[in-house]
Amino acid sequence: MEIDKLEAMIEAILFTMGEAVDLNRIALAIGHDEETTKKVIHNMMDHYEEENRGIQIIELEGAFQLCTKTSMYEVLTKIAHIPKKHTLTDVLLETLSIIAYKQPITKIEIEKIRGVKSDHAVNKLIEYNLVCEVGRLDAPGKPIVFGTTEEFLRSFGVQSIEELPVINADKVEDFKLEAEKEVQLQLEI
Repeated sequence: MEIDKLEAMIEAILFTMGEAVDLNRIALAIGHDEETTKKVIHNMMDHYEEENRGIQIIELEGAFQLCTKTSMYEVLTKIAHIPKKHTLTDVLLETLSIIAYKQPITKIEIEKIRGVKSDHAVNKLIEYNLVCEVGRLDAPGKPIVFGTTEEFLRSFGVQSIEELPVINADKVEDFKLEAEKEVQLQLEI
């Protein structure tokens, strides 16, 4: 078998495992003896060192691990501190607006308004720190009550919930009529 193929297999193993892998396990996986496997790995270690790359293979008590070179820690620290940009889909925006205008609100109430399960949407909004648990309803099962966070206010440029745009009552009626027509159309199909 070609040396390039062996190196590719070893690289794949070490990358996928993400931790130190014993030499004998690597040798069994690639179908070679331990001595040959160790020579191939040491050859790879030399190449990684020579080629000014961001990764290296280290040896730990007869096991090998693919890891980041310490010289790359500074750039990794920088990337870790760059905030993730979250995308709000239509479903998330719809769920968020329901929570913002109706808070405090339970998931069941959200689902009643939306007409579909909202577990994923609520969980994503919690992950994005736009929504949080604000308590529990004093009812059977003690359902969780949700509200918006300070991050929500910052993200939408308002100082308080009172600054959210007021929904025109005529528009609400128009939306209700539109929704009723949609339901009728679906029932006819």
